[in-house]
Amino acid sequence: MKLRKRDYEIDTDKRRLDIAGIHRFLSESYWAKNRTLEQTLTAIENSLCFGVYCGREQVGFARVITDKATFAYIGDVFILDEHRGKGLSKWLMEVIVTQPDLQNLRRWLLATRDAHGLYKQYDFDELRFPERWMERAAADAY
Repeated sequence: MKLRKRDYEIDTDKRRLDIAGIHRFLSESYWAKNRTLEQTLTAIENSLCFGVYCGREQVGFARVITDKATFAYIGDVFILDEHRGKGLSKWLMEVIVTQPDLQNLRRWLLATRDAHGLYKQYDFDELRFPERWMERAAADAY
């Protein structure tokens, strides 16, 4: 799937992904600091990925972990600093939540420290029943 908007494009073709660039960004993020290149590769391999491009340069990324029937988790969402403020994160979220393979799911999840305002625009909110949820988190999980 490819979509164009002005000078930008969103594509789900994993062959276009700049793995080194994605890993470089993630290794500096608060949520994936200690992730190895091997872990990044495995995560990409087992996810539905969305690359954001300006020409040949990859300027953003997100991935969705899903069974395409009942559940989806959105992770590793970013737009490079120099391309922020152009509505790209909103466009990326719009493309993700309207992706044909991801319709009629029972639940979407994500975790964020600082982008609640963005995700609320796409109907994400605090857990409705937090008492029902449990987690098994690594010691360094964000």
